[in-house]
Amino acid sequence: MKHSAVAMLLLALAPVSIAQVKEMPSVTANPIVTTVRQMESRFAKNLTGAADEMPADKYTYRPTPEQITFGHLIMHSAEANNSFCAAIAGEKSPSVKLSENDSKDVLTKALKDSFAYCEQVLAKADDSNLSQTVTLYEGQTGTRGSALIRLVAGWSDHYSAAAMYLRLNNLLPPSAAKLK
Repeated sequence: MKHSAVAMLLLALAPVSIAQVKEMPSVTANPIVTTVRQMESRFAKNLTGAADEMPADKYTYRPTPEQITFGHLIMHSAEANNSFCAAIAGEKSPSVKLSENDSKDVLTKALKDSFAYCEQVLAKADDSNLSQTVTLYEGQTGTRGSALIRLVAGWSDHYSAAAMYLRLNNLLPPSAAKLK
């Protein structure tokens, strides 16, 4: 009787387990870089969307005197993208002179351009050389893999700050606006 019950249970669960196998993503030769590419697409939309959402007169906004302005956050995001993506590519970082006091148009264009640069770099990247040493910034060295991780961590950090700045100005961040 026990064997019959176990057999029935296994037969009942077989279609569920087969369906789960069919839904598993296909194997990729470059799982790390592929994941970062997917994340770049989402963060590019959200960060540039946040930059577009904030009114130009609020680019000087800072929640407290100790915090950076929204304009500085956008400038820093563009510079970080250029720096880390250049490290991933093994190239010199694009020379873009920015100031937190630049206009919204200048800063948002720089941010969009930095994501376009990262997209080009990531399109050529693969997992085979993630252990190679590269120059990150200010003479620091690390691996291409660490540059990828720092890039993604930066996107998370920068977007969470941008979302907070938007919410403090009664604006919805792009990721929340989709929920409406």
